Amino acid sequence: MLIETYADLICPWCYIGKRRLARALADRPRVQVELRWQPFQLNPDMAPGGMERSAYMAAKFGGTERARQIHLVVEETAERDGLPLRLDRVRRTPNSFDGHRLIRIAARHGLGDRMADALFHAYFVDGLDIGDRDTLAATAAGLGFDFADIKTLLNGDAETSAVFNADATARQLGLQAVPCYIFNRRYALSGAQEPASFLPLLDLGVEEQEGVTAAAD
Repeated sequence: MLIETYADLICPWCYIGKRRLARALADRPRVQVELRWQPFQLNPDMAPGGMERSAYMAAKFGGTERARQIHLVVEETAERDGLPLRLDRVRRTPNSFDGHRLIRIAARHGLGDRMADALFHAYFVDGLDIGDRDTLAATAAGLGFDFADIKTLLNGDAETSAVFNADATARQLGLQAVPCYIFNRRYALSGAQEPASFLPLLDLGVEEQEGVTAAAD
């Protein structure tokens, strides 16, 4: 089963949703899954250097108090899910474009999903600026990539067109919020759903695969 996750690295609900999908998959070990990350930039016009986090949150949610309330909801949800989250460490909201490029670079080596996890952890737990190319290269090095090689790729145009095109495709599909999960390019599930919400679609995928196998026999 192909599961394409449209998400952004700066979105805490995408971070939470990724963990919930993983829990659902753990409940369905028979499902053979290919996980594929698809980029969606919540702030496609963000300056390359990003912006100060508190100013971004206040502008996005209409003031500091509203932003604080949103933070509390996210933190409480992550805590219930047993997911580490340290929003107090986040100082900047980055431009996530290079992060999406890095995931696609890692996917060439079968490590796209692990790279997404590493970048979420770098941002939401360590509070690092994942718009900074040195930070991105260091994160990649933690998965066994060569720091200098990754830096060279990011300083070039590696995967730039692919990320632009994938993001454009998401908008053409009508996506306005993330996360959104597409199963076998036929069924969609939006939002950071509870693990149980994924199970019917996972079961459907198994039934379809078993039907194809039976027909082939």
